[in-house]
Amino acid sequence: MNKRIIVIATVFGILAVILGAFGAHGLKKLISAEQLETWQTAVQYQFYHTLAMLFLSTFSRFKSRAINTASWFFTLGILLFSGSLYLISAKDVLGIASVNILGPLTPIGGLFFIIGWGCLLVATIKNK
Repeated sequence: MNKRIIVIATVFGILAVILGAFGAHGLKKLISAEQLETWQTAVQYQFYHTLAMLFLSTFSRFKSRAINTASWFFTLGILLFSGSLYLISAKDVLGIASVNILGPLTPIGGLFFIIGWGCLLVATIKNK
């Protein structure tokens, strides 16, 4: 198993649980229902891609560059997609006046998720 991928995925998994609970209990009365829904979307995608990274770690015996690349794209996707959604949904609590710069980061993060899945597809096809 690829230790680096497992460590990164474990940290993201821990953070997803903490952020999910914080959103459900700590932010519930501080942000709107729409903002809370955005927060939960960030948590869901973080979990999905954390689990995908754990799956990638099982491919380590193939020593595939595509697997390594997929893990980096999933990592960047979580940081940009989920990270921007966390900040956008909690902007009022954090006192962020303008989130205009964060808006474009979300689709870039989504694109990184797609590229990561494409890398997994390439690694699977190339594996004999």
